[in-house]
Amino acid sequence: MNARDEVLARVRAALGGDGTSKPDFVTPRLPDAGPAYRNLGTLTGERLLDLLAERLADYRASVRRTTPSGLTDAVAATLAGRGVRRVVVPPQLSLTLPPQVEVVPDDELSPHDLDALDGVVTGAAVAIAETGTIVLDGSPDQGRRVITLVPDYHLCVVRAEQVVELVPEAIARLAAGAGSRPLTWISGPSATSDIELSRVEGVHGPRTLEVILVGP
Repeated sequence: MNARDEVLARVRAALGGDGTSKPDFVTPRLPDAGPAYRNLGTLTGERLLDLLAERLADYRASVRRTTPSGLTDAVAATLAGRGVRRVVVPPQLSLTLPPQVEVVPDDELSPHDLDALDGVVTGAAVAIAETGTIVLDGSPDQGRRVITLVPDYHLCVVRAEQVVELVPEAIARLAAGAGSRPLTWISGPSATSDIELSRVEGVHGPRTLEVILVGP
């Protein structure tokens, strides 16, 4: 008996056979009930936003907290802190940028054009506190998927009403609104450790992710 036959014999024995016969088909045993996972969160208010901020920081994203009235100043301070001068902005992002920052409209900009900019500023569709994940669904305040993948810097504005605690809650919201648009799930800056387990950032998207979290 070779190694392959021995492995298959052990599998058949584990499934209830004698290790010699080869059943045509084995019907898997399915659980009587569905998976016992949570699909509704319990956190609300500041506790929910605190969890999101904590998880974003775990993924090496920078987080700035503000209120709706302080959003314009928060955006200006964040961009100034990075020395950002030229950014691409989706067509319907309702946000006032400081006058020293040049807003470049996304008029079907090429990847080469996007790479020459300092970054991108967008809104978000949903943010998941438990996983520290921001989801973009291509809505007019988020723009084309490419504008959030090519520039090296991404500033994302997340509002309190867009934050949910759990992934199933996010899926439910996205299913109701995204339609057939592609989704981008962001958990921190783009990074990989494929080569010798050495972390390299900026491979598949922005090297730097900053989030302005707008409270209620």
